[in-house]
Amino acid sequence: MCIHILASNLFTSAVLQARKFCRHFLCFGSSSHSLNRLSTMGCCGSSEQKQREWKPLEDRSCTDIPWLIIFALFCTGMACIAGFSISTGAASRLISGYDSYGNTCGQKNGKIEGVELSGRDQTDNKYVFFLDPCNIDILNRKIKSMALCVSRCPDRELKTYTDVKKFALQNGSELCSYDIPVSRYPSHGERSKKCPKLPVPPSKSLPVFHRCTPVDISCYAQFAEAFVTFVSDNSMLHRVIAGVMASKEIIMGLCVLALVLSIILMVVIRYISVVLVWMLTALVVLGSLGGTGVLWWLYVDHRMNLTDQTGTTPTPQQQLATGNVQALLVYAVIATVFTVILLLLLFFMRKRVALTITLFHVAGKVFTHLPLLALQPFWTFLSLMLFWVSWLGVFLFLGTTGSPVQSEETGLVEFRMSGPLQYMVWYHAVGLIWISQFILACQQMTVAGAVVTYYFTRNKSQLPMTPIVSSMLRLTRYHLGTVAKGSFIITLVEIPRLILTYIHNQLKGKENACARCMLKACICCLWCLKKCLTYLNQNAYTATAINSTSFCTSACDAFVILVENALRVATINTVGDFVLFLGKVLIVSCTAFVGVLSLNYQRDYTVWVLPLLIVCLFSWLVAHCFLSVFEIVVDVLFLCFAVDTKHNDGSPGREFYMDKALMEFVENSKKMAGRDRAEAGGDSREMKPMTHGEGTGPGQVETVVR
Repeated sequence: MCIHILASNLFTSAVLQARKFCRHFLCFGSSSHSLNRLSTMGCCGSSEQKQREWKPLEDRSCTDIPWLIIFALFCTGMACIAGFSISTGAASRLISGYDSYGNTCGQKNGKIEGVELSGRDQTDNKYVFFLDPCNIDILNRKIKSMALCVSRCPDRELKTYTDVKKFALQNGSELCSYDIPVSRYPSHGERSKKCPKLPVPPSKSLPVFHRCTPVDISCYAQFAEAFVTFVSDNSMLHRVIAGVMASKEIIMGLCVLALVLSIILMVVIRYISVVLVWMLTALVVLGSLGGTGVLWWLYVDHRMNLTDQTGTTPTPQQQLATGNVQALLVYAVIATVFTVILLLLLFFMRKRVALTITLFHVAGKVFTHLPLLALQPFWTFLSLMLFWVSWLGVFLFLGTTGSPVQSEETGLVEFRMSGPLQYMVWYHAVGLIWISQFILACQQMTVAGAVVTYYFTRNKSQLPMTPIVSSMLRLTRYHLGTVAKGSFIITLVEIPRLILTYIHNQLKGKENACARCMLKACICCLWCLKKCLTYLNQNAYTATAINSTSFCTSACDAFVILVENALRVATINTVGDFVLFLGKVLIVSCTAFVGVLSLNYQRDYTVWVLPLLIVCLFSWLVAHCFLSVFEIVVDVLFLCFAVDTKHNDGSPGREFYMDKALMEFVENSKKMAGRDRAEAGGDSREMKPMTHGEGTGPGQVETVVR
């Protein structure tokens, strides 16, 4: 949460610098006129001759059609990759498995040139058996063992080759290589290489993938070393698993409780937002003052003790104490400067905190009028899961796609892609990022469209029966190209960040400190850039939902609005995010508390760690999903409010669209501005409210010196 606030503050500082640049260096006339000219510029620098007016929910048209075509072609390429992997037999090889000679189990096979034991009829041998199933290559994520197609997995432990021979004679399942007769299992010279490693553990086939897997989980101790180290013994493992199974009803009930608490919190947060915000402000002020006071007290106390010891020969302890005193002085000065700056910011931004509280109040009312907003995380999660499962399936298919190649080292057959086909994996990886971002952007656009409809509908009784469904239909009909373009921009930033992260992990412990620091700095910068672009994209989607403009135009419009309201943006992103963080903590705490009380009555199970961790993790994820939607609603409401106050002043023909609570905020701000003008009446300069003129920003609730 703190990192998210840091990214928001970085974006706000960039906006402040852009605002200063626009006001002092753009030669378009006055500052407000400059920003208006900037908002009408396209992506390629072209500007319109006439300023375009905002017409909420009126002129609806298709946007960014070329990008929709590009995205459709890209998805067609993804579908072609999936079809190619299935048509070339990769799907059957993945599900049925294949042996080390290129034969797919459970079917007839064609001869592979240069491989003697290929082309066998394996119709009756439907299971893949590994001669050494516990020999796992962790780095390459595969089993380093010869594989054979067998008709039955060994269901008991085979300790000698004689037992392997008896199992083959009784069940017709040959566990040694095809070129070794069953009668020669105990005496063949190559039995150590072409027969299973003794003792052969009992195994069972997987439900869908026909692989013989050992029943004893300790076989994979090397692969799950961290897990085995954690449980340290089988008794602990059995206790944990038994405890989870015994308390599964409680875990499921607590997960449902977290879901209900998240929905309730989104509705009632408008009633407790005032208490949360001012409680947060009081805690921050008291914490800063208290911390600064303690540091100065420690400095004075250590300084007096050091003074009492002067006159004697300095000892190592005294030298260390002197360094501690100097460090305390530095810390105290830094804390004092920080506290003074914080108090000044709170003093000058106290009026803008009231706007955050009002937006939270209105956002709670939005959820009461649009209850289907609460279901939006479900549809997004379901869409992401369906896509991820299908993507993973195709990715696994690609792992067995290609031509059979015999390894020069082992002589075993592997399927590898060569030539241009090997780049299909990279294409598929880019598709994972772009389509995932596209689905998330669709959620943002859908929520923005529903909230925009609510805000700019003067008579709430005339709202559509299901604004969420109407927003989805508008998105599908008009704005899929805009969503595709915005998600592609995020993908362009995400790809190099993931590549650098992969390089950093691969070179861990090999590169020098300077290279490691540079890699981390680049990763951090790209992460911050992604957060800033995500926030700007979200506001661009809101501008598109309001005015039905293309992505570039909407992004420029949204950026200008954010520049004109930089301090308000900073307040909402810091105070609002922390309030939502407190809401998440509240949901997790309540769920964990109820979990402790529930598990307390289950006397037969005393280890509560894993069930409580599962419940707390799930409750945090649920709270994050739902309150993230609430955060989107607050941001959309703020942009609508800024547009409303910029282009309307409450006069006939230019009435406000805003809610009654926001109207009261505007009226109170005007009254405070009027008192400020009255107090400054002796000044020779005339102060007028910024409520007239098309080019003014949302300073209508503030004052300007003319």
